[in-house]
Amino acid sequence: MTTDKIAALRITALFGSLTEEELRALAARCVERKLSREEVLFIAGEEARGLYVVVSGAVRAFRAGADGREQVIHTERAGAILADVPVFDDGTYPATAVADEDSIVLFIAKGDVRAVCLEHPTISLAALKMMAGRLRRHAELVEALSLREVGQRLARLLLTEAEVRGKRLDGGTTFDLVMNNGQIAARVGSVREVVSRALARLQHDGLILLDNRRVTIPDEELLAAYSGES
Repeated sequence: MTTDKIAALRITALFGSLTEEELRALAARCVERKLSREEVLFIAGEEARGLYVVVSGAVRAFRAGADGREQVIHTERAGAILADVPVFDDGTYPATAVADEDSIVLFIAKGDVRAVCLEHPTISLAALKMMAGRLRRHAELVEALSLREVGQRLARLLLTEAEVRGKRLDGGTTFDLVMNNGQIAARVGSVREVVSRALARLQHDGLILLDNRRVTIPDEELLAAYSGES
């Protein structure tokens, strides 16, 4: 099935204000790339030749330490932009990006992005707003990693998963935990063993119910309070 590039560009915060004709012209310059799960899109430190629009699936951006441990910085889904920063600062990719699941992305060369920004000042303002939002989220990540315990960070992650995948039933919000404990650890800045203990503690305290990889949150407000978000 052919990807509708115009529709994919239209739902982005960066290019959504362009006219149909302008979107069509930009779409003609996009290069589609299909990624299998865990396939690398780009590596931190590589020369950045352009940015990517996520059409479908999910792509995670992370940094890896010398010991091989990952710290996930953000995970993006349809409509999101990846690698926008190096397009404007001429630097290298600041993180490594890998497909969390089978995904489709569109590549737009740096020169084409800059040309659109010069022609349409509103796009430049949208880019500033988008990067400001990313900076804010990074500041929140730094705060979480430095000031919150693993259990609190895990609770916040579970609430996010519930928002994306959850179904609200009489007994609470339930969803399948698709990540293994190692993947969860990469998102909350910990290790697999600590995550396993934190999950057990949340269950012991009645904040979650865990049946294999099926999670139920009886009271989201209570879990949010525990996470420090409310």
